[in-house]
Amino acid sequence: MPVFLELNKNAGNGGKPVKIFTRDIDNQALSQLKNISQLPIVHHHLAAMPDVHLGIGATVGAVIPTLGAIIPAAVGVDIGCGMSAVRLTLKSAQLPDNLSGLRAAIERAVPVGLAAHKTVSVRTSACKTLAPGVDWLFAKHPAIMKMLKQPNTLWTKQMATLGGGNHFIEVCVDDNKDVWIMLHTGSRGIGNAIGQYFIALAKKDMGRHMHNLPDKDLAYFTEGAEHFNDYVTAVHWAQNYARINRDEIMQLVLRAIAPLLPPFKTDRMAINCHHNYVQQEFHFGADVWVTRKGAISAQAGQLGIIPGSMGAKSFIVRGKGNSDSFCSCSHGAGRKHSRTAARQLFSQKDLIEQTRHVECRKDKAVLDEIPAAYKDIEAVMNNQTDLVEVVHALKQVVCIKG
Repeated sequence: MPVFLELNKNAGNGGKPVKIFTRDIDNQALSQLKNISQLPIVHHHLAAMPDVHLGIGATVGAVIPTLGAIIPAAVGVDIGCGMSAVRLTLKSAQLPDNLSGLRAAIERAVPVGLAAHKTVSVRTSACKTLAPGVDWLFAKHPAIMKMLKQPNTLWTKQMATLGGGNHFIEVCVDDNKDVWIMLHTGSRGIGNAIGQYFIALAKKDMGRHMHNLPDKDLAYFTEGAEHFNDYVTAVHWAQNYARINRDEIMQLVLRAIAPLLPPFKTDRMAINCHHNYVQQEFHFGADVWVTRKGAISAQAGQLGIIPGSMGAKSFIVRGKGNSDSFCSCSHGAGRKHSRTAARQLFSQKDLIEQTRHVECRKDKAVLDEIPAAYKDIEAVMNNQTDLVEVVHALKQVVCIKG
């Protein structure tokens, strides 16, 4: 499908064009995109994915190319948040009839919500790899360490932990009846602290220029500015932490479920992709910083993961390298209702009904994650056939929420 909506098409108001891959977008998200398009640092145009919705600082589902500058609030505070998936050499018929044991084993192995590992690190080698970078960061920016509840050890204890909100671990079955493990998480407390710290610093650094911004949360660092290089170093460290965190969780999950299943191996289709991050890329004749705020890279031939809600399908996809989307696609279904609205609109009975085929929590504490709070993933996928092709459709049978 082509671009559905285009704002500022003739750039008559001074803003860059905005190409939107859906018609399902509310006025608040449209206003946010218009604000971003007014920034002088934006290159060529903005793109908004089919799961686009209102965000904090910048629109979720936005792909923002910038020349010589980065907007920390667009990257956000869950730096490097993303997905990981691996296919097992098991068929669905080899899963136990009662899946509660699998769920319990995973929940014992991986701390969720606010919980962390009790030891300094369950994955010593991973933390040793990351330690030099964070030691430098803490030394130069001690305020980041102060923002952590346990400044000396929290980041190591949170390695290989899930967190809360919409983060999850799932056992899924694909269209070939193959079994997959899929998970969603990011850079945990330290990524949050890094994000908050540099967002505040960007606002402070812009100082007298803040009144020229359409939104104060769009404050940015420019190349050559005092804190630009520090932010780039910090954000890349957090993105690396998030990627390793997903790898370590996956290993814990595989070890936890192994005693409950027939012998299995993992095959070569393993994917680990960010959907809240920034990196340098070349687009429309220029080297730019591309911020994907709730979007994944979909370069030609590149594999990615697009999850639905905890009661809907998810998809393994292959990118088509569409230039209008800056070689990107959606990162999921996208919220249709806020967490507060979901709690007002739906009941625990609704949650039980909508997740009846899934072994998962069904208590009121996860009501804001009810499937009906999200957009229809099938509609989202239909709107991005120009961006990706579906390789596998997955259906979850076990879901662990934070």
